[in-house]
Amino acid sequence: MAARNPGVEFDPSWIQSVHVNLPATKRRAEQLGIRRTVKKHYQAAWELRAVTCIDLTTLAGDDTLSNVNRLCFKAKNPVMRELIKAMDVEDLGITVGAVCVYPNRVADAVRSLKAAGASHIPVASVATGFPCGQTPLKTRLEEIRLAVEDGAREIDIVINRQMALTGDWKGVYDEVKMMKEACGEAHLKTILATGELGNLVNVYKASLVCMMAGADFIKTSTGKEGVNATLMVGLVMVRAIREYFERTGYKIGFKPAGGIRSAKDACTWLSLMKEELGDEWTRPDLFRLGASSLLIDIERQLFHFVYGRYAASHEIPMS
Repeated sequence: MAARNPGVEFDPSWIQSVHVNLPATKRRAEQLGIRRTVKKHYQAAWELRAVTCIDLTTLAGDDTLSNVNRLCFKAKNPVMRELIKAMDVEDLGITVGAVCVYPNRVADAVRSLKAAGASHIPVASVATGFPCGQTPLKTRLEEIRLAVEDGAREIDIVINRQMALTGDWKGVYDEVKMMKEACGEAHLKTILATGELGNLVNVYKASLVCMMAGADFIKTSTGKEGVNATLMVGLVMVRAIREYFERTGYKIGFKPAGGIRSAKDACTWLSLMKEELGDEWTRPDLFRLGASSLLIDIERQLFHFVYGRYAASHEIPMS
């Protein structure tokens, strides 16, 4: 992880000065979306990089200990060993960026990773009444503390959308700051739920406010909204990250989540990070992909790179 962001004092004039050029943003996002991706061994390298940035996630109501065990084993061995060997990248020790679960499953994930010899992979926990955040603040803060006590090293919180939609940015700042304090040594990832913020100006403002309050990462979505990660939203958020870095010197991570299912999508998001923020933001300490099914397609593409054909369904284990 990058150095912690201590946050800065709330600056209402900074928030009020926000302006988003919608036509220019749309045009830039379209350019990213239609651009030809890298090919052959370059493509394989980008796909392997994407693997290391995945937050391998299970957020289902029927999650069980066996589900978590399976997820953690896959986190340690995200790509089939025969593919890793064929590409001669065994020395890279490729794993996913984190395992993401509900608070009730954090202890199970910590134990499973330890049993797999992969304790270096952090456990991330969603918290604060995920995905809606419609629980009392006291309850949301306690949920963070309990997840951290159980071993979560990253906490994905949801911001108060009511405050954001009514322009109460100081209220959003105060809540996120309290959540950062509740995290202790765990890194704080703030979910903006951009599909519910109404417009891109609110997305930019919410990004800035969360970073001011001490967020280590800003994240697009819970994955449960009607509209999740889009390139337009991502572009606005990474521009906010760049502005915050230029003003404060602190590097904030970015995590698009929801609807990212293909290796091509992953490479497009990586290209956005590379072009807008630089190579440093294409690594897991500053970039994550929130996805549960993405890894399947990346393995499928890597299989094609190695063998020149796509694998049958039984040849690639489900993630």
